[in-house]
Amino acid sequence: MDNRKRTIIQSVAALIQNADFKGFFTGEIHTGATKGICVPGLNCYSCPGAVGACPLGSLQNSLSAYKFKFPYYVVGMLLFFGTLFGRLICGFFCPFGLLQDLLHKIPFPFKLKKFKADRYLRKLKYVILIVLVIILPICVKLTPFFCKYLCPSGTLSGILLSLGNTGLFKLFGSLFAWKACILGIVVLSAVIIARPFCKYICPLGAIYAPLNKVSLFKLSCDRSKCISCGRCAEVCDMCVDPTEDPNSPECIRCLSCVHECPVKALKAEGIKKKVEKAG
Repeated sequence: MDNRKRTIIQSVAALIQNADFKGFFTGEIHTGATKGICVPGLNCYSCPGAVGACPLGSLQNSLSAYKFKFPYYVVGMLLFFGTLFGRLICGFFCPFGLLQDLLHKIPFPFKLKKFKADRYLRKLKYVILIVLVIILPICVKLTPFFCKYLCPSGTLSGILLSLGNTGLFKLFGSLFAWKACILGIVVLSAVIIARPFCKYICPLGAIYAPLNKVSLFKLSCDRSKCISCGRCAEVCDMCVDPTEDPNSPECIRCLSCVHECPVKALKAEGIKKKVEKAG
């Protein structure tokens, strides 16, 4: 699939998840029945247009509640999305992923693809998942650490909310300044590096990543057709070589490699294909 078609799908997905358009003008958060349903990607609950709940925020709120209850619903939804699609959700259905893709299209004198610390920084998202999303919310009640202290999507949502309700500006303090700096770093980094938040920070990506290996949606490489031209690895923004590991945990299934392969050695296998093989 070419990037133009993918951008259209990403945009439609973002609009559907933020369909309460009046919220952007009134500065009010949607509180309808759908707000109890988790969306698959990173889309802050506090976004003025959000009609669903962010799975990361829901997970932290459950874990940090005074009376602990295992978040069966949230974990179940994450496993459901992950075992069906893996990180295809990151590539097609995550609004914050779309924002990073658009930022990376901005012209800049140089773009970074690979650098020495890259492979070490990619482990950071797993540390953030374990520490900020799971351990600290369990230990400190009523404190969703990732949302409160780090999430740039939440900061952006706060800015959008305040544009419709200027009275909220009075509530911004040092914590907001800290998170605004993080958002600024992510935005500037996204211009230079493709999807830095997805690569290094996003705990939702860390949840979906290992499920790439077992999800019903998979990529496959027919080595008998492959001519080792390297085109697939060249177009991959996540720096994955799909001929070596077509279902790498780092792959966001953007399908650029499938589109660019000159001999059609790379293929996407969906749910329908799996059912046919099983039959």
